[in-house]
Amino acid sequence: MTKKINWGIIGLGNIANKFAEDLMLSNDSILYGVASREIEKAKNFSDKFNSIKYYGSYEELAKDSEIDIIYIATPHAFHFENTMMCLKNNKAVLCEKPMGLNSQEVHIMIEEAKSRKLFLMEGLWTRFIPATEKLIEILNKKIIGDILFIRADFGYKGDLNLKSRVYDKKLGGGSLLDIGIYPIYLSLLTLGLPTDIKAIASMTETNVDNNCSMLFNYKNGAKANLESTIEAETPTEAYIYGSEGILKLHSRFHHTGKITISRNGENEILDIKYKGNGYIYEIEEVNKCLINQEIESSKLPFTTSLDLISLIDRVKEEIGLKYESKTATSTV
Repeated sequence: MTKKINWGIIGLGNIANKFAEDLMLSNDSILYGVASREIEKAKNFSDKFNSIKYYGSYEELAKDSEIDIIYIATPHAFHFENTMMCLKNNKAVLCEKPMGLNSQEVHIMIEEAKSRKLFLMEGLWTRFIPATEKLIEILNKKIIGDILFIRADFGYKGDLNLKSRVYDKKLGGGSLLDIGIYPIYLSLLTLGLPTDIKAIASMTETNVDNNCSMLFNYKNGAKANLESTIEAETPTEAYIYGSEGILKLHSRFHHTGKITISRNGENEILDIKYKGNGYIYEIEEVNKCLINQEIESSKLPFTTSLDLISLIDRVKEEIGLKYESKTATSTV
């Protein structure tokens, strides 16, 4: 490869810091520009990670002709407008999960990328870590037989600051979008789309979900029992029960470094470490797609993001959770 990929980052919070650290592990990447609404924050981030440029507005970064792709790490509620702005400036985009607040937003973003022949991908790093690749291999080989049901939880204790991002409805707060997406994605990856969804939740004073319990039923009789909460620390593990054995994805399952295979009374423990913070594999996949002039990843295609947000929409409907969308007609 002769050309390195010039990356830009919009939104310079905690995840962007971890992402930038891993970008430094990539031989094919250059952190070209970073942007914040606060110029001082952009400068400090630039100094920390040695970016070539920094900007006091997202638009300036999007208009820089040297940048190949922009990683969007702003709060959930801004993913749609930020992604659309970047696409309309002919920039490829890696948008942190969830790609949008609802199916309509995600559909519009994908159609925009297609029409401009630009790469677009949801930033679901879980799909690319080595343990997920190993999980897919184990399931494809039917080592635990047919999947009967799965169980996955994700919980942490929030700071109870009702003005923080996690509790702010205008920012897409709540456990479902923040962390519930990971158990849901695992169910989609392993079992596909369910025929029936049941969900219950409790709500915060700010009308986002404190916790959400979901039960997915599938045509073949399989089931997925999924939970997310910002009320308490939970094991954050996942179990996949098969007709011939059990898989355990150790905590935290969405970027696990250990899988236990239990069969015939015996346990086999697989240690599957990842480099850095775990984002390097996502970065390498994006770079590969850009080099090959692909507009979507075969590992995380547009259809997967559409299926994922459709499941989230169905859960939101079950629990009565609605967000104001940037699209003209949508409030789901």
